[in-house]
Amino acid sequence: MDAKPDRKLLVTIAQMYYEDNMTQSEIAQRLGIYRTTISRLLKRVREEGIVKITINYEAGGTSGLERRLVEQFGLKEAVVVPAPSSDTGARLRALGEACGQWVARLARKDEVIGFSWGSAMSMVAGSLPYAGRPFVTFVPMVGGPAGTLDSEYHVNTICYQAAARWGARSRMIDLPAVSERGEMRKLWAESRHYREISGLWDRLGIAVFGIGALRQRGRKEWQAFYGEEAIRELVDGRAAGDICSRFFDQEGNRVRTVLDDRLLTIMPEQLSRARYTIGVAESPEKAEGILGALRSGWMNMLVTTEETAQMILDMEIVD
Repeated sequence: MDAKPDRKLLVTIAQMYYEDNMTQSEIAQRLGIYRTTISRLLKRVREEGIVKITINYEAGGTSGLERRLVEQFGLKEAVVVPAPSSDTGARLRALGEACGQWVARLARKDEVIGFSWGSAMSMVAGSLPYAGRPFVTFVPMVGGPAGTLDSEYHVNTICYQAAARWGARSRMIDLPAVSERGEMRKLWAESRHYREISGLWDRLGIAVFGIGALRQRGRKEWQAFYGEEAIRELVDGRAAGDICSRFFDQEGNRVRTVLDDRLLTIMPEQLSRARYTIGVAESPEKAEGILGALRSGWMNMLVTTEETAQMILDMEIVD
C-alpha cells in the first residue's frame, strides 16, 4: 500500500469513527477489514495527527482555583486539572496532557525548551501534539542519575521523545547530575560539552520541570537519581523540595546542601530568565515542596491537580 492511499484510508476511518459514530466492528464490515486492524489504524490516526483529541479542562470547574493561585503567588498562569485521587497513573497522564497543550501553545518558532527528569516529564513529552517545528531545540536541564533509573524517566530520553513528536532537535547531556567529588565537577564544567549545554540554558524560552519534595525520599526514582548517601545527607537539612536539584525551604529560600559543589544542573538564575518556567507536580506528599517552589520565584506557571491546588492554598492561609 503506497503512502497516499494509506493516508486516505486513515482519514476515511477517522471520519467514520469520530464523525459518523460508527463502531470498529461496523467500520470493519463496511470496509472489509479485520476489526483488530481498524483498532491499530485508529491508533495511527491519533499518532499521525489526523485526529487531535483535546480535553477542555476548564469544563472541570477549576478556574476559581487557578485564579486564586495566580493572584496569591504572582504566576503568569495556573492550570488545575480535575483528576481521580486514587489513580496515580491517571493523574500523571492528565497533568502531562494539560502541560503538553500549553507548551505547544506557548512555543515560538526557534524556541529553546528545557526539560528535567521524572515520570511527570515523561508524560509531558509523550503528550505534546504532533507538529512540524524543526527549529525548536529541546535541552536537558540536569545531568544523569547516580543510580539505575528507568530509561523512560531519563532526561535524555524525555528530550528525544519531545523532539521526535515535533520533528525538532534535541541535545543529550553525557554527564551525571551529581558528581562524586567537587574536583570532578570543576573538571567537567570546563569541558566543551558542558559549556555548550550551559549556553543553551542561557537561551531558554520555556523550562518544564518536576518539583521534588523531601517527603518522597523513599521512592525508588529518588533513590536511583541521587543515591542513598546523598539522600541521607539531605534529610538532615532544612530543605523542603527542589527544582532541578537546587533545593529550597518551605518559605522559598534557597538552601545550600552538601550537593551544591558537585552539581551539574541549571542554576536558578538561568532558570528564572526563561519566559515561562513551568512546574508540573501533584500529590499531598509534594504539597510542602510545591508551596516552597511557588514562594521561591523560580517558577511562573504551575500545572497541578485540583486536590493539590486546594491543599497548597489552605497551607498558605495557615502559614
